[in-house]
Amino acid sequence: MARAGLTAERVTVAGAELADEVGLDRVTMSQVARRLGVKDASLYAHVRNLEDLRGRIALLAADEKTLRIAEATAGRSGKDALVAFADAWREYAHAHPGRYTATQTRIRIDPELAAQAPGPRRAVELTYAMLRGYALTEPDLTDAVRLLRSTFHGFVALEAAGGFAHERSPQRSWIRALDALHTLLEHWPPPREGDSS
Repeated sequence: MARAGLTAERVTVAGAELADEVGLDRVTMSQVARRLGVKDASLYAHVRNLEDLRGRIALLAADEKTLRIAEATAGRSGKDALVAFADAWREYAHAHPGRYTATQTRIRIDPELAAQAPGPRRAVELTYAMLRGYALTEPDLTDAVRLLRSTFHGFVALEAAGGFAHERSPQRSWIRALDALHTLLEHWPPPREGDSS
């Protein structure tokens, strides 16, 4: 790629592709420069440093993952929406492991870039919209969001690490986990005394 065609977006995409191939923590500016066919110094006209690049990868991934979830859940409600949401989450994690890691890692992101990126805000909106089908209100909504994120992320992280060595198929366990989450969301426990925030 010619240096004249280099942009922050192209540098970010190259970094994201590399992260999927080698892992987010193994991405270096030199590797990205080689991938783009430019000298390392050329990258710094578009991204400040490696931390900035990682933040941009995280925002790109958040946008991509949110778009997939939005497309999967459109027109669905209840268990259908829950399953579509979860499956889109897991499929994105499988297809883009480095990018997915960026969405689950604490990375310092430029506040101006973050303010312009719709992905993170839209992800929250989609999650709350899906859960409204279960008639949950605060603070139960926030607790349910945390439960879903913990379950989805925990499952895909263990799966990626080879943590499911039992002969039972992880896919069957995934289906049953979603059945269990649906049942729990339909029968959410009443609040504990004094639990209002």
